Amino acid sequence: MEIAFTKMQGAGNDFVVLDQTADSYRLSPEQIRFLADRHFGVGADQVLCVRPAPSADLDFEYVIYNADGGEVQQCGNGARCFARFVRDKGLSDKDSLRVQTLAGPIVLQLGADGVTVDMGRPIFDPLQAPFTATGLQPQPEGTWQTWPLTREATGQETLLHVAVLSMGNPHAVLLVDDVDTAPVAELGPFIGNHHRFPERTNAGFLQILDPHHVRLRVYERGAGETLACGTGACAAVVAGVRMGYLTSPVQVQTRGGELSIAWSGLAADSVFMTGPATTVFEGRIQLPKTP
Repeated sequence: MEIAFTKMQGAGNDFVVLDQTADSYRLSPEQIRFLADRHFGVGADQVLCVRPAPSADLDFEYVIYNADGGEVQQCGNGARCFARFVRDKGLSDKDSLRVQTLAGPIVLQLGADGVTVDMGRPIFDPLQAPFTATGLQPQPEGTWQTWPLTREATGQETLLHVAVLSMGNPHAVLLVDDVDTAPVAELGPFIGNHHRFPERTNAGFLQILDPHHVRLRVYERGAGETLACGTGACAAVVAGVRMGYLTSPVQVQTRGGELSIAWSGLAADSVFMTGPATTVFEGRIQLPKTP
């Protein structure tokens, strides 16, 4: 089967975007992995599918697959590219879009400074993250708390202390002195696959510069370290605000570009993310057959 695709990126987080509004084809995990492969396919951190709205109060359905072929609940940088895609393709002329994700509806706002995404409310209940806190004692961190993760290193038991929350998908945020020297390649998989996270997690490495500026690297489940992670930026800022170190709005410098995150600090309020969304190229590709 041959399909059309659009390659897009938001702050260096790159995507293959597929228009499935008029064609109901579905891809297997093997075909998703092929599209995301940087040597044999198009190359992407995630594959995004634009599908018809499942109900009258929505504009579209937004479906997200990680590079390993697994479906995930949310992708903030992808959401901005989603909004830009449907506008550029003439699928909608609205400045405000309400789309369904696996984590629930979100609102996308197109503006002169980029696309702003209402990412919804952060989830702090460990069970809903989900995170298994049984037998653990949270540690005070500023005005909030972190959770200890046991790690065996060079024959010795050490502890990492991470802030745990969900932005539609699970996140663990680790404060570091310098993101350039942080052992992301080593600790990212350890945190991301820790048994305390039954659905795995995204591991964020947060360096605070001042109350309104941070640097961030994120090791994403199913994708590895990416140049930017929208939900990771939201989670990091929310954690920093709750711990008392950050004040909204916060500029998040990732390796792929800058994102602006705003959150009131109230659990009942949404997190808003603003950033770029750019089309890189378009094409058609022949997909391999799968059993």
